[in-house]
Amino acid sequence: MINTSSRQVGKRLAELAGGFLAWKALEYAIDYVLYPLVIWRLGVWQGGLVMGALSLAACLLLLRLYDYLGRDWLGIEFVKNQRHYQGPSRWRRAMAWLLSRGDGVAFIVLTFKNDPFITTAYLRHKAYAGMTRRDWGVFLASWVISNTFWILVCFGGLSFLRWLF
Repeated sequence: MINTSSRQVGKRLAELAGGFLAWKALEYAIDYVLYPLVIWRLGVWQGGLVMGALSLAACLLLLRLYDYLGRDWLGIEFVKNQRHYQGPSRWRRAMAWLLSRGDGVAFIVLTFKNDPFITTAYLRHKAYAGMTRRDWGVFLASWVISNTFWILVCFGGLSFLRWLF
């Protein structure tokens, strides 16, 4: 017989897996399909503007959804709480050490690894409470840096393919 605690754990794991897979599917569709296609069809400047605007809208909608649901469907709040881990797990202590290096390190890593939604959600001091002035600064800086980086990556990749063929 399955107890209530096991069901809750299973339900929570399903929520995290579903949220993560949905977010990753959206991220891959935008980053690896739509972004290169738009840059290829419209060029680096027009395509970059179009995709920057789409990225801005998508990330803002995800932040609104995250706040509206009031649930940690990506495990972001769990990861934030790991900054102060002191337990026996070496891996979790190493993660705590990295996370405790400060918001600047987290900002750089998350901006280049993920999107402005993840960066902002992670660096917010208060979850599900809307955006403060600081949060808007984090979001916009991450948006500019990550989109500039991705435009250059797409343009560079497409230029290389043109040269190759």
